[in-house]
Amino acid sequence: MIRKTVFAALLAACAIGASAQAQHLRLALREDPDILDPTLSRTYVGRIVYAAICDKLFDINEKLEIVPQLATAHRWEDPKTLLITLRDGVRFHDGEVMDAEAVRYSLNRHLTLPGSFRRSEMGDVQAVEVVDPRTVRIRLKGPSGAFLAALTDRAGMILSPKAAEAAGRNFGTHPVCAGPFRFVERVAQERIVVERFPDYWDAGRVHLNRVTYLPIPDNTVRLANLQSGAVEFAERMEPDDMQAIQGNRNLRVVAVDELGYQGITININNGPRADTPFGRDARVRAAFELAIDRAAINQVVYEGKYTPTRQPIPPASPYHARDFQPEPRDVARARALLREAGVTTPLTVEMTVPNNPDLRQVGEVIQAMVQEAGFDLRLRATESPPPSRRRPGGNSRPSWSAGPAAPTRTAISTASPAPAARRMTAAIPIPRWTACSTPRGRKPISRSAATSMSRRCALPSARTTRGSISGTGRTSWGMWRGSAATGRCRTG
Repeated sequence: MIRKTVFAALLAACAIGASAQAQHLRLALREDPDILDPTLSRTYVGRIVYAAICDKLFDINEKLEIVPQLATAHRWEDPKTLLITLRDGVRFHDGEVMDAEAVRYSLNRHLTLPGSFRRSEMGDVQAVEVVDPRTVRIRLKGPSGAFLAALTDRAGMILSPKAAEAAGRNFGTHPVCAGPFRFVERVAQERIVVERFPDYWDAGRVHLNRVTYLPIPDNTVRLANLQSGAVEFAERMEPDDMQAIQGNRNLRVVAVDELGYQGITININNGPRADTPFGRDARVRAAFELAIDRAAINQVVYEGKYTPTRQPIPPASPYHARDFQPEPRDVARARALLREAGVTTPLTVEMTVPNNPDLRQVGEVIQAMVQEAGFDLRLRATESPPPSRRRPGGNSRPSWSAGPAAPTRTAISTASPAPAARRMTAAIPIPRWTACSTPRGRKPISRSAATSMSRRCALPSARTTRGSISGTGRTSWGMWRGSAATGRCRTG
């Protein structure tokens, strides 16, 4: 369902491109991706670009089933040994053959390169063995039901060993993989350009010659570029943009049911730097949660488009815990917990938030809510990905962050079903809206040329709002939502 719905929007854009600019799709991203090295990167928007340039061993279909991509089959020889058969006739963008040795090299690089963010995803791997040119055996330290899923994301992306060895840690400046498009150029904060790779193993289903990714963080500017025809496709449109898009006959909008979340993560296990009332005492954190109203955040910032919940797993998932519902907002109880903890109010707490309009507003709404309970919440807006980089080594300050709805994320809230959670996470998944346009041939609109729309809303009174911290809706698991805007534009 995820990819099928989104491809309808992409196909519309491709039909447009066929008659103009030689099938060139311009796609507006909400952020500029970090380094384009699958071993080192972290951002969601990076996955969107990877879906064009870096195929994986496995992929996810519209039913969330794991399906082969660079692999053609797999078999568990025993609970700790996975045998993978590779696709024949696959070449990297530098012309080198993709074979078992390339897979072994790539997986080992993910495991051993200093600073690798794939190491934690592949920690179960004990050894990668080449059986023959088309067969790889992966031995695990123990049984892992989640390992195959890891190979559907960046851990499963296979790099050209020749290019990776030559570039070293600079591989991300000119990535060489085996996707349908090859890297052309990148101008930081301005554009990423890829072009069709004629030797792609499934080239018959690729109908674009070129894709340009344009980072446009401001929601209003991104919409203005879409309306003017400066871009054909925009990812993650906001709920308050829906009326304008739906009223424009040249635009189509698609709401995508996804599986990821964004939420508040608190590191409470970082030694002296977590030795604060917020880090030491669960009652303080519980008071913080009780002061926040999920439903009000949903109404004020997202026009009621999301479904409030207490967990990162959306209601449509069979793994959703239906009995684990949000507690109502209770400022009186929050104040009582702070008194019980012996905290002098107002208690100053700093929270990092991504520097984009809607999440800054979420932070401001939370700031006003928790003030009523006795918290002085200071917001620190940072560009992605510094919040996620700070969190593992930071102090106990809460950080607004994104993450996959993975079974290993057991710490969901202050009353998590999983005991002895080391971190508190309060999830508020964000739906991803995509849109595409028919006008063409205009240059991107700058921030100064776009009309700025105020999205400040009056915060409902604490006496009239009910709910708690988080919300879920149509959002995507980071692992899969990258395919929401790949620019592949296939017909099958």
